[in-house]
Amino acid sequence: MDNRQAIGSWLSGPRAAAEEMGVDFGYPGQRLGLPQEGPGSVARFGRRLGAVAIDWIGCQLIAYGLITGGNLTAAANWTLALFVALTILTVGTVGFTPGKRILGLRVISESGDRLGPVRVVLRTLLLALVVPALIWDRDGRGLHDRLARAVQVRI
Repeated sequence: MDNRQAIGSWLSGPRAAAEEMGVDFGYPGQRLGLPQEGPGSVARFGRRLGAVAIDWIGCQLIAYGLITGGNLTAAANWTLALFVALTILTVGTVGFTPGKRILGLRVISESGDRLGPVRVVLRTLLLALVVPALIWDRDGRGLHDRLARAVQVRI
């Protein structure tokens, strides 16, 4: 076997090379017992990013217009504080933020139950750090979701 084929190219990556050799990784969420498509399937990156953007913009508007009275510099810190508070309160109670609800997403535990308060706080604080959310596993879950044993699914 040629080593270049086993390693993959810098464009396709090792996963593509493994798939060419016949390795079946399955679909995102298969290891968690979730369906491949439709309600209950793992949420894709675009929807998750859109939900965070909706929540962030809403928090930014509240911070800029209502809390800081138009002070853009002070609004940045308030935006983050509002985002963390919004996420902890809404995910901890109903399982989704306003942005997630608009885009049809819900946060659940790996077992399918609602997340407990400790796991919601852990997930939210890791999400606020941004970096854990940018590291994904093969199910498309960010590191913040993996450490909190959570998964975002479609409603």
